[in-house]
Order: sequence, then structure tokens, then C-alpha cells
Amino acid sequence: MGLPVSLPNALMEESRMKQANTLITGLAAIAILSAAACSKKVAAVNTPPSVTPVAATPSSQPSRTQAKANVDRPPAAPRQAATQTARPTTMPAKERKTLSDALARLEDALFDYDKSTIRSDASVALRDDVNVIRGILADYPNQKLVIEGHTDERGSAEYNLALGDRRAHAVEEFLSSQGIPGPQLAVVSYGKERPVCTDESETCWQKNRRAHVTAAP
Repeated sequence: MGLPVSLPNALMEESRMKQANTLITGLAAIAILSAAACSKKVAAVNTPPSVTPVAATPSSQPSRTQAKANVDRPPAAPRQAATQTARPTTMPAKERKTLSDALARLEDALFDYDKSTIRSDASVALRDDVNVIRGILADYPNQKLVIEGHTDERGSAEYNLALGDRRAHAVEEFLSSQGIPGPQLAVVSYGKERPVCTDESETCWQKNRRAHVTAAP
């Protein structure tokens, strides 16, 4: 048999064991609390902060590609102000006289009574006129010529205006067939309004049945 343990010693042993259990329980509680705190810190560190998206602001500076394109692009040529050469609106008096003198050399084409057909003598006169007209248009390329159709005094004004128009167009067609540019020719009919002779005779009437070439104003 073992030796009996005294009562005071037993109580002391029991007190020590309670203190040891209390200490162990406290350490365990402390360890659990520390572990929980560490896990919270790790979770707090690993959670990324919420970021509010911000719209991208376009760069005020050109990109390198744009800058290179601007460098390689040749500079725009400066605009040149359109220069217009002023042209006189009217022919100088000296040139007008020279033109009038040249036109005075032209022969009128004469017509039979109530006819607008080019006669043989009118054809010869107009062929001679062609060379003069060519020289005039060579010297004055912007000048237009007017072919006037005239009649004698017999018949109504309306009828003679139409007859004068047919005579002027007949001469225009003849000159165009000889190479005179059509755009530089114009026609007008004066009928019996501008006679060159006022006698009541066939000789006078013949002078009035004519086509006359003059310069446009």
C-alpha cells in the first residue's frame, strides 16, 4: 500500500491543477482570437479597393502617327489671286475708223425685185468681199459683223422686213460657205426703212434691194 496523502497536500494539488486548466483555457482562447484577427487582416489586404470608372479623356496632343503624317505632308500652295486683264468696252476711235475704212471696201450684194436668191454678179462681189472680211476678222478677232437686209419702197413694211431678213440670211450662208466663221456673223432686216436712194425709178430701187455688211457696235 502507498503512503496516505495528507489532506492539505491534496487540496494544494487540486488547486494547482485548476490553475493549470484555467491557464491552458486562457491561452487557447487567446490563440483562437489571434487566429481570427489575422484572417480578417489577410482578407482586408487581399480585397481590391472599389474603383469608380472614369471616362478616358482624349489627348490634346496628336499621336506620333498623326505627327509624322503632318510632317510628311507637303505644305499647301498659297492661293494666287486671280488676275483679270481689263478690256476696253468700246473700240478706240482710231481703230473704229480703220475698221470702217476696211468695211467701205466691201461691195453690196444686189437682188432682183421680190427675190432673195444670190445672183451671179452678187456672187462675184461677195467672193471679193471674203478676202477683205478675213483680213478684218484677223485684225479684230473679237469683232462681229452684221449683215443688213434691205428692200425698195414697194410693198408693205411687214412684207419687206421678212424679205430683207431672207436676203440677209442668204448672204450669211454664202459667206459661211466661204469659210467665214458663223459665230462672228449676225443678221438684221431693215426692210424699206433705210434706203440709199429715194428716187422713184428702177435704177434707184435696184440700189435699195441689197445686203450690206457692217461692223457690230
